[in-house]
Amino acid sequence: MSAKTPSPPWNPYLAGALAGLLLVLSVYVSGNYFGASTTFVRAAGFVEGAVDPERVTALDYFVKIAPKLDWQFLFVIGIALGSLMAALASRTFRVQAVPDRFAKRFGPRTALRMGLAFLGGAVAIFGARLADGCPSGHGLSGSLQLAASGFVSLAGFFIGGLVMARLVYGRPSGAGRR
Repeated sequence: MSAKTPSPPWNPYLAGALAGLLLVLSVYVSGNYFGASTTFVRAAGFVEGAVDPERVTALDYFVKIAPKLDWQFLFVIGIALGSLMAALASRTFRVQAVPDRFAKRFGPRTALRMGLAFLGGAVAIFGARLADGCPSGHGLSGSLQLAASGFVSLAGFFIGGLVMARLVYGRPSGAGRR
């Protein structure tokens, strides 16, 4: 049995344009802008509500953001399923606890990778809730509305990502050499 050759990756400009068109279509059809961070808070409320429902109803935070299944919850599920379908269709899907680039830089320790991924996720969701929105909410939806804050947040996300990538992985080998 021969291994199937993976499909070439999508052109990032085409993928970005399609995501933009999908956002416009979402607003046109349903009146809803993209956003995902609230869904994670609501999911935490679901879990906590299963254990201690009185506590959830007593928290002011969950009065404002009630745990519920809504379009945004389905949006997040759709992101996961769509990513899986794209990886399967392009034949690039694989289960990998430690990505190659991480292993090359930090070694093949699964516990370290999982710990750092959890820490990074916790910091990201804390920042998203502190800012009252995530990159898709502020950056994509905000810039679609031509809000200055949307463009500023997009610039901040890109600059922050570039700085962190440089800090974590350093300069690529051969970069800057001629």
